[in-house]
Amino acid sequence: MGKPPKKKNLADKVRKTKTSTEIKNNPFEVKINRKKFDILGRKSKHDVGLPGVSRSKAINKRKETLLKEYKTKDKANKFIDKRFGEYDTKMDPEEKILQRFSMERQRTQDKKDMYNLNEEEELTHYGQSLSEMEKLNDMVDSDDDADEKGVLSAELTASHFGGGGLLRKKTQGEKDNGGNQRAKSRQELIEELILKSKQEKRERQNQKEESQVLTEKLDQDWKSIQGLLAHKNAPKADRLEEEDKPKLDEYDMMVRELGFEMKAQPSEKMKTPEEVAREERERLQKLEADRLRRMMGDVVEDCTKTQAHMSADDLNDGFILDGDEKPTLAYQDGKWNINKEGAKIEGDEDEGGGEGESGEEESGGEEEEEGSGEDSHSDLDSEQESEGGEEEEEEEGEKDEVPATKSQLSEEERKAQAEAAKGELPYTFKAPESYSDLKGLLQGHPADHQCIILARTQKCNHPSLAVGNKLKLQKLFGFLLEYVGELASRSPPELSTIDKMITQLYGLCQLFPEAASKAMQTTLVDSAHRMEEILEVKGRAAFPQLDMLIYLKITALLFPTSDFRHPVTTPALLYISQALTKCPVMSLEDVTSGLVLCCLAVEYVSFSKRFCPELINFLLGVLHLAVQDKTSTGYSVVPPFRQNGKVSDLLVLSDPESSQTWSKKTLPLSATQTLTLTTDLDTDHYRLSAVATCMDLLKHCSSLYRELTSYSHIFQPITTLLSKHLPIKTYPAALQDLHGEILATISGSLTSRPLLVFQKKKPIPLKLFTPKIVEVLDYGKKRGNTKEEREKERLNHKYKKEFKGALREIRKDTRFLAREKLNEVMGRDAERKRKVKELFGSLATQEGEWKALKRRKNSRH
Repeated sequence: MGKPPKKKNLADKVRKTKTSTEIKNNPFEVKINRKKFDILGRKSKHDVGLPGVSRSKAINKRKETLLKEYKTKDKANKFIDKRFGEYDTKMDPEEKILQRFSMERQRTQDKKDMYNLNEEEELTHYGQSLSEMEKLNDMVDSDDDADEKGVLSAELTASHFGGGGLLRKKTQGEKDNGGNQRAKSRQELIEELILKSKQEKRERQNQKEESQVLTEKLDQDWKSIQGLLAHKNAPKADRLEEEDKPKLDEYDMMVRELGFEMKAQPSEKMKTPEEVAREERERLQKLEADRLRRMMGDVVEDCTKTQAHMSADDLNDGFILDGDEKPTLAYQDGKWNINKEGAKIEGDEDEGGGEGESGEEESGGEEEEEGSGEDSHSDLDSEQESEGGEEEEEEEGEKDEVPATKSQLSEEERKAQAEAAKGELPYTFKAPESYSDLKGLLQGHPADHQCIILARTQKCNHPSLAVGNKLKLQKLFGFLLEYVGELASRSPPELSTIDKMITQLYGLCQLFPEAASKAMQTTLVDSAHRMEEILEVKGRAAFPQLDMLIYLKITALLFPTSDFRHPVTTPALLYISQALTKCPVMSLEDVTSGLVLCCLAVEYVSFSKRFCPELINFLLGVLHLAVQDKTSTGYSVVPPFRQNGKVSDLLVLSDPESSQTWSKKTLPLSATQTLTLTTDLDTDHYRLSAVATCMDLLKHCSSLYRELTSYSHIFQPITTLLSKHLPIKTYPAALQDLHGEILATISGSLTSRPLLVFQKKKPIPLKLFTPKIVEVLDYGKKRGNTKEEREKERLNHKYKKEFKGALREIRKDTRFLAREKLNEVMGRDAERKRKVKELFGSLATQEGEWKALKRRKNSRH
């Protein structure tokens, strides 16, 4: 069915006919291009244009190219002729036919040979013909031919694989009571096979022992005559060869030694933290169950038995096919050392053997000997894991000893064991839900037991073991912080217990850093708000208590202090600076608290070397408290210290002679809460200790801030106080030496700096440029001076022109395709409307005929 003829529009007619004079004369078809200027002697080609003709040509061109591509898009309906030599004019028709025939035969032959081995070709493997190898004519040369290992007898085959009495020939001795022959049962056959195998084993063992004895005897005889052969003079040729033979170099000897060294053995797979936590919890649960049984009076027996290896092909019927009873053979001191224990044990098992013993013999063998070393190492590893590292492991190791059996324990010993088990710590603990639960769990236990309880609680509630354990351990960190604060607020404070709790806090902080930082932030923010409220009400606040000082120390241990900005350590350092600035020094306890804060500040800035002015000012103020004459000083004191006042002489010695009996000691942390000094001598000693601590901190700060450009200006007041006003002559020799070291360090780093002046140089004159002459042509248009510039400008102009033309053509192509798509959609819609209209017309005709038929039926009735 042919395609309907396309409708021709006006543009097609115009395109086919030549441009007639009528079109040229028609003013509606002609466009005149006006010129701005008339140039003499230049002919213009585009004075008059025909837009209609140009448009029709462009549409026709797009229909021939762009429309065809659009119609054939996503279609592949081309036939490609791939016949050999079809378009080769140099080949004759006969050659083409022969070549095509040979290629067709080759293609069919390849398909036939896909699953067909060519008998003419000889297949080889490692240079040997497979046909020769398949004959199996090679003789097996082995020392154990007589043993016939791995060969199944006919009786064994019949008993295991069918014919157990029906197809087997009967012997003369197998007769029943009536004189008829009867078949043996399967149990009897198996027993006979076991007896035969044991008998053959004994015979083989005896033969091996005899051959071993003969071998030893031959070795001894050879050893006796070997000495005679050694002293015999060797022939000259051998001696010449020995002389000519070069000696081994050290490198060659080392290479040979390395060749005989042990190869590296593969280690066990590293366990994941989840696996380690699971095994640790199972171990603690097992120990807790053993402890509970001991409390009830039951005896914990060691029921660990080594399981014999069983093959996957073992029928578990007690039959032994062949055992490996080779004894261990070694050569030492010129004699053969034979490990006869294995043979002895095997003989004993054979004599009293049952089916189970023989099965263990067969399944064991060399595998048990090889595995013994691995088992011993694994036991050692498990002992090291259970006993290494912590105090709780040592205590558990004592509890893991296997007690005696029930028959060996008397009633009194059992009661004593139960009492001892009651006194032990439980091995499993639930995570506390509140602070009161944690306090009840730890209260009444020494510090070591408290650490063990916390460690076991973390192991039993590891986050990888259950879903809610993570939240429980996060809460545990906050409870531990609160518990540490309570221990510090007691009198006297339990500092040793707090010191041991740090490891548990560190472990929890490593597991949950975000929760730990939030808990510590909450503690610091609460304390800072309390201090601000007190400052707003009273104008001054007391130094932080010991619990807060310990919190600041824990912050330095758990979180990095060298970061430029950290969510925990930065607020902690600001809190320390605020306390050193706002809290007045009213007593020796305040001096101690301030020095502790200074120590913490030095610890915070030791890595980053961040300058802390509050630290230097407080140390200067502490030294000012030890100065006697405060009338004329060459330095100024900043708050919270005063130049003169009631408490400005806190560190002045009441008796200069007390320095002779002073010995350097560290300031106790408990002195921040209560300080009991009964005599003036003790008070003076404490003052000297505070001055010594302050000077140690000054020495550390001087070495810390030595690289600062303002170092000399920062330590100038301290130098003035140390050199002129501090009564160093009344202090002990140790303080005098420390005083000299500080002054030497500061004076060695002082450098004179020149004053800032203007730069004394001749002013640089302004650059003078030669005026650039630009040729102006073409009525104001600037052109390049050189040939390259003009060529570049011409290319740029051409590029812009082509670019604009390409954009214009692309837009026209897009509009043309959009118009064609719209025509297709409108055509499909018109066709669909026409078909729908025809359907409605046919339906209306059917409806009318049906109604007419119905009327005729009604009229008849």
